Amino acid sequence: MSTAVADFKPTEKLLKTRNIGISAHIDSGKTTLTERILFYTNRIHAIHEVRGKDGVGAKMDSMELERERGITIQSAATYCQWKGHTINIIDTPGHVDFTVEVERSLRVLDSAILVLCGVSGVQSQSITVDRQMRRYNVPRVAFINKLDRTGANPFRVIDQLREKLKHNAVPVQIPIGLEGDLAGIVDLVTMKAVYFEGKDGMEIIEKEIPAELQELAQKKREELLDAASMFSDELTEAMLEGEPTVEQIKTAIRNGAISLKLTPVFMGSAFKNKGVQKLLDGVLDYLASPVDVVNSALDVKNESEKVVLPSDKDKPLVCLAFKLEDGRYGQLTYVRVYQGKIQKGMTIYNMSNNKKHNVGRLCRMHSDEMEDIDYAEAGDIIALFGIDCASGDTFTDGKMNVSMESMFVPAPVISLTIEAKESKHLNNLAKALNRFTKEDPTFQTHVDQESGQTIIKGMGELHLEVYIERMKREYGVELITGAPQVAYRETITSRADFDYTHKKQTGGQGQFGRVAGFIEPIPLEEDKNYEFVNSVVGGAIPREFISSVDKGFRSCLDRGSLIGFPIIGVKLTINDGSYHDVDSSDMAFQIAGRYAFRQGFSKANPQILEPIMRVEVDGPAEFQGPILASLNQRRGMILNTTEQDGYCKVEAEVPLSDMFGYSTVIRSSTQGKAEFSMEFSRYAPVPRNVAEELMKKYKPNSKDED
Repeated sequence: MSTAVADFKPTEKLLKTRNIGISAHIDSGKTTLTERILFYTNRIHAIHEVRGKDGVGAKMDSMELERERGITIQSAATYCQWKGHTINIIDTPGHVDFTVEVERSLRVLDSAILVLCGVSGVQSQSITVDRQMRRYNVPRVAFINKLDRTGANPFRVIDQLREKLKHNAVPVQIPIGLEGDLAGIVDLVTMKAVYFEGKDGMEIIEKEIPAELQELAQKKREELLDAASMFSDELTEAMLEGEPTVEQIKTAIRNGAISLKLTPVFMGSAFKNKGVQKLLDGVLDYLASPVDVVNSALDVKNESEKVVLPSDKDKPLVCLAFKLEDGRYGQLTYVRVYQGKIQKGMTIYNMSNNKKHNVGRLCRMHSDEMEDIDYAEAGDIIALFGIDCASGDTFTDGKMNVSMESMFVPAPVISLTIEAKESKHLNNLAKALNRFTKEDPTFQTHVDQESGQTIIKGMGELHLEVYIERMKREYGVELITGAPQVAYRETITSRADFDYTHKKQTGGQGQFGRVAGFIEPIPLEEDKNYEFVNSVVGGAIPREFISSVDKGFRSCLDRGSLIGFPIIGVKLTINDGSYHDVDSSDMAFQIAGRYAFRQGFSKANPQILEPIMRVEVDGPAEFQGPILASLNQRRGMILNTTEQDGYCKVEAEVPLSDMFGYSTVIRSSTQGKAEFSMEFSRYAPVPRNVAEELMKKYKPNSKDED
């Protein structure tokens, strides 16, 4: 077992803690699985389904909207006990529009369960979730769910895990029967057949492996031992000498999983109550405790210096606020404690603004319920009340001056104009926008200076739709929405020189500044918006005015001259200029820089870029023609089509501007049997006819700013 700091002796409580996330593509069964886990660990006493016909709905989908739509919108936290271990669980959304919920959960978790559908296998959002797990080095086990469904094939899914996600995926179980005949699983570590019988699969019965599965089980066990022996010399020796013990095999698999070099694969059907208890055993056996993960923070005074945080309750407190929620009890701040101890009545300091707060109330969350506690230690995930902070803030007890690295927040790609139907609702609208932008970093709002309209931005149509619905339900605000607006960008395609002199005599001191140089494009794949190079020699522009020129250039980036969208991918080099002893000033050079930028930009063949989305459509093979046609009509570029077991999967790249209303089209052309997901891929130039159309619309509305 690896500990972050050599002289630190972890407590038994810490070794028996697991902080796990449950992540997957939309509709793979994450919430159903969490519901079963809570039931088997006695946290809930009855099972309710996601689209609950009984009107209750799954425990973790506590929002009314989630229960109606049958999707998870917000990540929800809970905890449970299993065989003497504490498991903190975060159930995350599968829909790409709510990707920040997955991002912030993985930031604070030690391990994860990657849920895959036994029929659909690795889907587009599985790839995104896997990429997020890699970003935060999160060890994981895979659970192949829905093996009771027609067309389920776990071994095909394992092949996809290897090919598409490049995992060293090794089954630790094989199913007994498939589809309607799914009866249980064979545990390849203990070599026993396991059946889940009685009401809700509560009785776990171990038997000998059925004769027809003996050969397959033996073959898969050898594969498992071969893969696991790479992570344990002890297991290798035991295999050479004879039969290794169950403990030796488990230790080797655990070493491989925690080092992210092995992915143990579990199987079952959460809906049919098969395999969940064995998955829970796997969480204890193979996933990381807080001690197995090295957490670090940055020294506030010297940001390049990393400070390792051992999960030691006796060290100074360091914790991270990773999620905010404005609940019925006021603002709830979800916190992961990395080091030290937090208790009622103590004073904590927010490292981003040095504000101090008193801890009034601490609780453990169980979806939308809470249980009061007096203190929490390193490794715990808890919630605080009444602390005003932002998502990603670090708190300490004042003894350490460190800041945790925040999470990655993707940029929004779609915007809508909104206005309240009645002026009396303006106050509530402001409250709602203030709350939602604070809770969700990918939901942004601003007022357009020219039109005075309020604009909201998000990750997709569903994302904005959900927030508009929440404003109506939670704040009673009826909204009128304008047409969705795509987040276009402007850039240049060639190099151009500029030489601009700003001269103004107004009686008294005038203004003078000359700026010369050239503008050139930065390749889009470098993903860089702006670069400034100072090549001025001989003091042609005094040093104190160089930053003024840079400021002038930067002020032009927010609004391009073609259609008024932000400019990306430009490199500006200044190599000459002149100044006046009396008339030159910071303002004069800012203005000169601004006009020099415009002069160069207009000569450098500017062009408009549009967001291109990676779209994946899944549906019955009989509808492959209509699916391809629907994408081709939307300027889609088909990347890949696969067909298996009567189902087809089409991957394509399509401009976002052509994807509005696609969900209605795809439903009607496939009798509601196909589903699609999309995520941002890259920016690309728009075709000339589209660019001309956009510029025509912009010109009548644009005003001369200066």
